[in-house]
Amino acid sequence: MQILPVNDIKSSANFLEVPRILYKNEEKWICPLDVEIEAIFDPQQNPFFKYGACQRWILKDTNGKLIGRVAAFINEKKAFQNEQPTGGMGFFECINDQQAAFKLFDTAKNWLQEKGMQAMDGPINFGENDSFWGLLIEGFTQPSYGMNYNFPYYHDFFINYGFKKEYEQITNHLQIRNPFPERFTKIANWVAQKPGYTFEHFSKKNSTKYVNDLMEIYNDGWKDFENFVPIKKETLLESFKKMEAIMDEKLIWFAYVNGEPASFVVIVPDANQLIKSFNGKLGLIEKIKFVYRKWKGVNRMRAIVMGTKSTYQKHGLESALFIKLKEYVLPLNQYDELELSWVGDFNDKMLSIHQATGATFGKRHLTLRKIF
Repeated sequence: MQILPVNDIKSSANFLEVPRILYKNEEKWICPLDVEIEAIFDPQQNPFFKYGACQRWILKDTNGKLIGRVAAFINEKKAFQNEQPTGGMGFFECINDQQAAFKLFDTAKNWLQEKGMQAMDGPINFGENDSFWGLLIEGFTQPSYGMNYNFPYYHDFFINYGFKKEYEQITNHLQIRNPFPERFTKIANWVAQKPGYTFEHFSKKNSTKYVNDLMEIYNDGWKDFENFVPIKKETLLESFKKMEAIMDEKLIWFAYVNGEPASFVVIVPDANQLIKSFNGKLGLIEKIKFVYRKWKGVNRMRAIVMGTKSTYQKHGLESALFIKLKEYVLPLNQYDELELSWVGDFNDKMLSIHQATGATFGKRHLTLRKIF
């Protein structure tokens, strides 16, 4: 076996090709767009390079056939928050061969050790955790865009190498056409009518305002979680820029209390239903198909992130946001399912909200850590 760094156009193309080779007979897998993956490893497009570094590798067998890949990265904002300096590894793909898998793990580990790291988390992304984050171990159904899908045997590779679970990531599914539970609806309607409580959907014309509001809410609502790092405006702007092609303004909602930003939910149509047959490519033909499919509409949405300021976390604002969302969605007669992804098992409040809506279990991913 030969491990090779990704350092030119050819090796970059090989890195993208690995999953297409491995999953060619896997109907449930949907190939992410090449341009989206490459953007993660482009210092000009990924703001995380301003305080981090990464490296990629591909693995070939003795005949020169591609059999695996991996990436390793360091986020200096987070690396030193743990008891031991911790880097990350992700975009791991491998044939069903533990020796090959361990060679990829060792390569990522050695690179991180050379840069002073004493542990690595994986499989994670060199960016925010809303995309390409976690190892799928339960719920091997078609993924929504940005959600990791992998072979079941990957779990054994991670465990046998010595990775230990840090936390579980729970994804739940909500059937849009089913009514909310009576108690949920009663609370939501009561909150929506309270004096001083107002609700607005996102507007591209006023995107700066809503990005600022989201940043304010998110950084307040998540500040008490372990290893929290405040989200930066440039990161949010980049995220909204990426969502623009599929965004529906009326699927992104904000709640205000006497004019103060208090809660939000960001939902997008599932782009995987638009790109399913593209095999990662986005040429002229694919772009035409994308526009047509977007016009025709998809039947699944994905809730990427929710947040509520700590002061208002027991005010039922999230319930009211879901009611506002449904008021818009139901008359469209288009959507059947909302994927609520993903929530860490440490986030009891958000999991309780999922349960209150009547959502049911969908998928389970793991974020794991290997201490060197």
